[in-house]
Amino acid sequence: HLVLFLLFVGPFNCFASYSRASELFYSLNEGLPAGVLIGSLAHDLRLPVHTGAPQPPFSFNLVSHGLGGQYVHLDNRSGELHTSAVEIDREALCLESNEATIFGGAADVSSSLSSLSSDSCLLLLDVLVLPQEYFRLVKVKIAIRDVNDNAPRFPVPHIHLSVPENAPVNTRLAIEHPALDPDVGTNGVQTYRLQDNYGVFTLDVEENENGERTPYLIVMGALDRETREEYVTVIVAEDGGTPPLVGSATLTIGISDINDNCPQFTDSQLNVTLLGNTSLGSHVISVHAEDMDLGSNAHITYSYSQKVPQASRDLFHLDESTGAITLSSKVDGDTPRLHRLIILGNGPGCIPAVITVLVTIIKVMMRPPEVVPRFIANEAEGVVYLKELEPINTPIAFFTIRDPDEKYKVNCYLDGDGPFRLSPYKPYNNEYLLETTKPLDYETQQLYEISVIAWNSQGFHVKKIIKIQVLDDNDNSPVFSQQLIELSIEENNVPNAFLTKLQATDADSGERGQVSYFLGPDAPSYFALDKTTGVLTVSTQLDREEKEKYRYTVKAVDSGFPPRESIATVTITVLDKNDNSPRFINKDFSFFVPENFPGFGEIGVISVTDADAGQNGWVALSVLNGSDIFVIDTGKGVLRAKVSLDREQQSSYILWIEAVDGGDPALSSTAKITILLLDINDNPPLVLFPQSNMSYLLVLPSTLPGSPITEVYAVDKDTGMNAVIAYSIIGRRGPRPESFRIDPKTGNITLEESLMQNDYGLYRLLVKVSDHGYPEPLHSTVMVNLFVNDTVSNESYIESLLRKEPDISIEEKQPQISIEPTHRKMESPSCMPTLVALSIISLGSIALVTGMGIYICLRKGKKHHRADENLEVQIPLNGRINLHMLEKKPVEISNI
Repeated sequence: HLVLFLLFVGPFNCFASYSRASELFYSLNEGLPAGVLIGSLAHDLRLPVHTGAPQPPFSFNLVSHGLGGQYVHLDNRSGELHTSAVEIDREALCLESNEATIFGGAADVSSSLSSLSSDSCLLLLDVLVLPQEYFRLVKVKIAIRDVNDNAPRFPVPHIHLSVPENAPVNTRLAIEHPALDPDVGTNGVQTYRLQDNYGVFTLDVEENENGERTPYLIVMGALDRETREEYVTVIVAEDGGTPPLVGSATLTIGISDINDNCPQFTDSQLNVTLLGNTSLGSHVISVHAEDMDLGSNAHITYSYSQKVPQASRDLFHLDESTGAITLSSKVDGDTPRLHRLIILGNGPGCIPAVITVLVTIIKVMMRPPEVVPRFIANEAEGVVYLKELEPINTPIAFFTIRDPDEKYKVNCYLDGDGPFRLSPYKPYNNEYLLETTKPLDYETQQLYEISVIAWNSQGFHVKKIIKIQVLDDNDNSPVFSQQLIELSIEENNVPNAFLTKLQATDADSGERGQVSYFLGPDAPSYFALDKTTGVLTVSTQLDREEKEKYRYTVKAVDSGFPPRESIATVTITVLDKNDNSPRFINKDFSFFVPENFPGFGEIGVISVTDADAGQNGWVALSVLNGSDIFVIDTGKGVLRAKVSLDREQQSSYILWIEAVDGGDPALSSTAKITILLLDINDNPPLVLFPQSNMSYLLVLPSTLPGSPITEVYAVDKDTGMNAVIAYSIIGRRGPRPESFRIDPKTGNITLEESLMQNDYGLYRLLVKVSDHGYPEPLHSTVMVNLFVNDTVSNESYIESLLRKEPDISIEEKQPQISIEPTHRKMESPSCMPTLVALSIISLGSIALVTGMGIYICLRKGKKHHRADENLEVQIPLNGRINLHMLEKKPVEISNI
């Protein structure tokens, strides 16, 4: 503020009585259309109104059109302040400006609002009132009033809340994602409600010291996870506007489990029959208990009761996790035929559940069928090894099925999951071929366990378990986690800066799944990629102004044979730093301006650039010196003069312009501005000699023709052609007025002809002094008075003649004005006749006349030399003219 005050108040310190700052305060609602009247500055400042007289030409101007200036329109003549076409959004301007106080007329255009409190938002403007005698710097504050133009909005669309099922009534749980409303005061969020409370929930709202309202969920009834484990409803937030606006989100209330249930068997007793020739490891039966709880609360283990004899325990194995009972010992003649197995289902913190399994063993005399395998694929210790991607119908093994008793018919089938098929191999009987039905995939499943089961017509069966291990092949390429890897880094980074770590996976195993990383051929040489770790670095400093975007490929290659690879694209955006000062197009600017150029007219444009981007590239211009006369438009770089300039007072100005960017810290540069004022013809010639129309000179009758009599001396404050002066006699009066001539270039007045007795008397010559100005020459006139006589006998008589009105007729024909010096040969009309006459009289007279001619020619040459030297007279225009300092040429005529 102080800089702006000094910049604009300094030039007008002589008008102390009017140079005072004023402050105006207005308020308006946000979101108003263009053209709404905010206030009249002329009326509110109580500027003078002259009844019956022309009003002063007041001028109202925003000091500088910053961001704040775009929201208002100021009428420069009437001072009326209206809203502009840019709509004011209070929430966007105030709440998102981090409550920074920035002037709308300042050079920094990052913001122009002040958030003084949660309810206030000010737009600050500086207005300059002219002319100078009414100068004021007016501080305009516009309060932006909030309107209810924003509905409450939850930060997430789905809110999840967990409540334990044993939560007592009146339990309070905070909802961690309350609704947000950019509006303030009563227009903000006021209340919350549930769309469906299921009769067991309600909401309460608590307000903290900062006025923030947090909703709380209150349990109003008993909960049971086993009855219902989740409630889904809608939470609604409502503001206090008129009409009120609402926002909603889905609220999911999960009921968390507690251990309030114990294991239970569906049956109290199970009966099972077991053949005496059953193979070891055969499944007998499984028991299963259920617990309504979840997770660890529902974990069940199975065990034998202490009442179960050790013999039964040794014969039947009980899996404590699954409850499966299998045959663990061989049945012989001494094995009891009835076994009573009491099994406990144990849960955490519970009384065990009890079930009884009665196993009856039937003695069998016949022998079971036999299964004889013959493997085609590689087999070792009962495991068959197959490569993935083997073709369909790849043979695995032959199986021969036979009955040792040779009494019964034996059938065979395949049990287990997998892409396998067991079919009779014709034309042989009891021969079966095991083969694949589709290609195997190691990445989908590595191990299969299938069983070949044979049974006879009496119900006896035998099982042959076969394990098939799938071997990996290099059939998968590495896969990048992202096909497009977008990165960013600030320019001027340190060498070898870390960019990212590439991630690629390969579903193959072993060396086939080991991935190496490589840069693509389009990657610049100063990027490096670690082959093993995938760490991407840049070895040199990056310059955004040199290149802002990099795009190249990277490869992930596995170690299989042949190797497989995949490609991803890396894009790197170089972020800008304020490392470039503003740069003027020229270090020195020169502008030629005609004098009397109107105030605030455009003198020239100062072009400046900044290679940085964004705010770092925003440039503000200011005048370092001469700000009392000159001002520069920051946005357009237009240099203007506040007042009209006069070349005769000062012919040139040298200014220094500073350009400051918007970086932090800011960088700046300066440029030299030279303003040269071009002359216009606004000054008529000033006659310095003779000093008065009443002065006169005595001219002796003996004066020879061609002799200088006097001169008219004038100067012109203009320059160039506007200061080239021409002299002419435009009016004459006297006995023989044509006897005198004036040199148009030098103003020297000479005698043309010899003076006779009847030529005595007063001569008055009206001399016009004219310049060569364009478009219209300017001139002055002066009266030159010459008194031809031997002496001055009566001065009062001469002065009385001078006081009379001169009866002089103006010559219509104007003399020719020549810019270039010309040499006019003066010829005395009486010279040649005299020479002829004297030559007739005597030879001596000829010699005498010849000498007189030589004397006259020498005087003429001297006179013309003076004319060339005084073609153009320039007088310094700074200061007053000292007539005594002018060099006067000697004249042989006495000055009366």
